[in-house]
Amino acid sequence: MSKRSLILLLLAVPALIAGGFYLRRLVRRNFFQIRTKPEGEITAQLRQEALAPESAAKVAVTLYFPDFDTGKLDPEARVMALASNNEDRIRQIVLALIEGPQAGHARALPPSTALRAVFLTASGDAYLDFSNTIREDFPVGISSETLSLYSVVDSLAANIPAVKRVKILVEGQQVNTLDGHADLTGFYVPNLPQASASP
Repeated sequence: MSKRSLILLLLAVPALIAGGFYLRRLVRRNFFQIRTKPEGEITAQLRQEALAPESAAKVAVTLYFPDFDTGKLDPEARVMALASNNEDRIRQIVLALIEGPQAGHARALPPSTALRAVFLTASGDAYLDFSNTIREDFPVGISSETLSLYSVVDSLAANIPAVKRVKILVEGQQVNTLDGHADLTGFYVPNLPQASASP
């Protein structure tokens, strides 16, 4: 092997190694990295809007967001084009909570949360099946966790009278808690009077 070929080989090997590391990092970032929060919020908003028929009239709804300082829920008025059936309305309300508050309130659910399925029985039991992403950045502590869950329950009950109780599932299974605190083995019954009167 000539001296020139040897030099070219010695230069090419590090370049190939560096290129391999860069390609691996690029693939990992583009295909395996969890979505960023803004993308999650945009996805929630798009799914929420997709559920509403074009002919649907816009109505006033009230969403409840947690106030972790006072331990109460703060109402936030919205105008939404709600779907015609209750299960799609449940999806819209939950997706609006995932999208987040518009008036400076705290988040009820992490923006990466994905709602997998909804089922509403004739007796008013609403089953919400979330993906494991609901556990990411979920409020820590029994009070914060419970308040966030009630923001979902009370938002549903306030806007969909057919909802009487709410059961939270994760990946289609009953779980004891989300973060080791609030009990998820039973149903949550709406507690609308606990909401504060602040705008």
